[in-house]
Amino acid sequence: MNKQAARIRRAKRTRMRIRALEVSRLCVYKTPRHMYAQVTTSDGSKTLACASTLDKELKKKLKVTGNVDAAKEVGKLLAKRALEAGIREVAFDRSGFLYHGRIKALADAAREVGLEF
Repeated sequence: MNKQAARIRRAKRTRMRIRALEVSRLCVYKTPRHMYAQVTTSDGSKTLACASTLDKELKKKLKVTGNVDAAKEVGKLLAKRALEAGIREVAFDRSGFLYHGRIKALADAAREVGLEF
């Protein structure tokens, strides 16, 4: 089993547990260059809020998009948009990535703004 297959396996296991909770899901995906995050329904059928380093607001503000500072900005923007949509409580889906570095920075920034998970 290679590294990507193991990550996808972990992600599927996490998503099945979140689906049983029946709360909105904050799903995070990262590439070496960008960060993407979205709040979806528990089954993933509808996107309720989203943010990424490709957003026009963040593109102007950020010099580098693949670091911890960029992840913090994405987390703040996502939390602000989720609160505007009326979502306060979410389950954190890290998509099989380790809770470390950029993933942790995004989660902490979203918590600071007011999301609960």
